[in-house]
Amino acid sequence: MTALRFVRSVWESFRATSGLEPRLLDNLRVTAAKPGQVNFELDIQKEHTNRLNILHGGTIASMVDLGGSLAVASCGLFATGVSTDLNVTYLSSGGKIGDKILAEASCDKFGKTLAYTSIKFVNSKGEVVARGSHTKYIALAWKDPQNIVEELGGRRS
Repeated sequence: MTALRFVRSVWESFRATSGLEPRLLDNLRVTAAKPGQVNFELDIQKEHTNRLNILHGGTIASMVDLGGSLAVASCGLFATGVSTDLNVTYLSSGGKIGDKILAEASCDKFGKTLAYTSIKFVNSKGEVVARGSHTKYIALAWKDPQNIVEELGGRRS
């Protein structure tokens, strides 16, 4: 199975079982994936904005959380662990309704108990609007029978 197909299957699992992601990020599209890296995009809609009618910081924080999870999935873990730390730096407005925000998430270190991820968000002009980091506790995720770590060439660092 390719990393893209596997990551999309993990995203579909989030959409089917989570309470938050299908409500907030249902139109998010995974556009590319290879081991350790995932790209996705979101068309900004009303539910993604704040009272200034621009992309809400909470939407970006949720995408840091999801993006970190999908970056872990790109290494072959179906169960992507739980968050231990999440950070977001906002550099400028992410856009308004009708704009698109693009993201690139990377799994920077993939170990026995923790995975460290980073994510960069750009607008349609290619300007960086936010960046984030997300640490995941993955010790229990190694036991999931749906994992394909060896198939994707993922290894513990």
